[in-house]
Amino acid sequence: MTAQPKFEQSYYPKTEAGTLIETTLGDLMLKNAAEVPDRMALIEGAADPQKRRRWTYRQLVDEAMSCARGLLNHFKPGDRVGLLAPETPEWVIFQHGMSFAGLIIVPINPAYTAREVAFILGNAGAAGVVHARESRGKDLSAVVREVKGQLDHLHTSIDVDDLAALQASGDSALELPKQDPGQVMQIQYTSGTTGFPKGACLHHRGVINAAHFIVERAAFPKGGVWLNSMPMFHIGGAVVSEIGVFSRQGTFVLMKSFDPALFLELIEAEKVNCSLIVPTMILALLNHPDSKIRDLSSFNSILSGAAAVPEALVKRAKKEMQVEFAIMYGQTESNGPFLETFTTDSDELQSQTIGRPIPHVEVKVVDVVTLQTVPVNTVGEYWVRGFNTMQGYYGQEEATRAAITEDGWLRTGDLGTMDENGYFRITGRLKEMIIRGGMNLYPSEIESILFEHDGVAQVAVIGLPDETWGETVAAVIMPKNPEAPPEPEALWAFCRQNLSPQKTPEHWIFVKEYPLTATGKIQKNVLRDMCAEGKLTPVGWARPERDSKVA
Repeated sequence: MTAQPKFEQSYYPKTEAGTLIETTLGDLMLKNAAEVPDRMALIEGAADPQKRRRWTYRQLVDEAMSCARGLLNHFKPGDRVGLLAPETPEWVIFQHGMSFAGLIIVPINPAYTAREVAFILGNAGAAGVVHARESRGKDLSAVVREVKGQLDHLHTSIDVDDLAALQASGDSALELPKQDPGQVMQIQYTSGTTGFPKGACLHHRGVINAAHFIVERAAFPKGGVWLNSMPMFHIGGAVVSEIGVFSRQGTFVLMKSFDPALFLELIEAEKVNCSLIVPTMILALLNHPDSKIRDLSSFNSILSGAAAVPEALVKRAKKEMQVEFAIMYGQTESNGPFLETFTTDSDELQSQTIGRPIPHVEVKVVDVVTLQTVPVNTVGEYWVRGFNTMQGYYGQEEATRAAITEDGWLRTGDLGTMDENGYFRITGRLKEMIIRGGMNLYPSEIESILFEHDGVAQVAVIGLPDETWGETVAAVIMPKNPEAPPEPEALWAFCRQNLSPQKTPEHWIFVKEYPLTATGKIQKNVLRDMCAEGKLTPVGWARPERDSKVA
């Protein structure tokens, strides 16, 4: 890393440090299959070593192309198709099958309710959905049947377990469609200030290069082994981790869910080099007794982010696990992360900053009123521009215009600073996003559900600090009848009918009035301060144990 000149303004210009990969995901995989056909591309991280299925690059590409030809019996290139399934190798095969077929994948959290799934598939105008039969005891087939009855354009549903039959049904002579790196590859849904999710249209060029630059800076070696326990419906799993690995011709070990004992065993057994894990996972690994008996010598670096990483945790992990660190920052709309620390950075920089921009993007901090670039060490909103900007929100032109300026800058909505050395620091969020266990949650979406409850007159959802999850969800409610407010158990059950577990509030606070701005807006920052000062206290209630463990 060469020395940088001192900055005076909070603008970091685009650098040409790395070559942009001008390819599609399908062509990237074909290149890998031609150059390293016998290298392991995908390993199922099953608890039983005897049940760990493995695919070389040649095998994975062959299966994905057969899947693509089968899918084209039901869909045409450009169709949007949902993928509603847990983290299994079949998820990856269908993902690449859709890519080869020219379909646009719409990943969906399998914890979502039928209502949430219907909104996403409806907004995307999806022609079909690929789904697992169940996930963590939840009947996904029933969810799909309910949703299909509501959406006329959703004409096809395919069971993940029918993959072999789908592959056999395709015409092996069928030529797959040619694609362009600028074409939309997937639509990732992310909530916004309206309370309804928006579909960010991510393209091949954006996801491949963002992932590639991030894992490269995280010291992931070419041909290395990566262990993933991040959700595949999220850019952390399906973009940064998976596509980052394939951009380096590496091996992707896929866990179905995070389990510290299994994670440590897989590092030893599969000679894992790197992983993306959030602070709660790092702490669980360090505190697990197996961390002292497993051979972790191959494990050389940890990529983290999505929540602040305390300096003490960085130091402890580096000492006890003998690893290097990289901290990243980004968002769905930017095709993934665009700021990252270097593994050679100090512990202080790792814990207090989110690094510098990746190659081929420019980042600045602007005054939220004047929209002018601010001097260094001055708080403003992060704007980013480069190959990584999304094409827009699907079917939402007004929201797209609000997010992307006429000259191509993506407004992140996050507040922070840049110092004279070009390192960025987050200080706040315009979007009032809650980050729980590395997952972004949006208060307005939760509030829109609670507003439907008969006993709720007004509600404000905020994040409260939590040692385990970083933040947890709290609902500050003004009841219609202050003398007889709704029971927390009833509110929780109402939310769980319409929201996935991680979005359901864990704390319930009842008030007779809110602190308001001069224009009548609720001051959520004041509510958080009142909670911290003990002026507002959540009511005691028997929170269900099973939901308290959901990430």
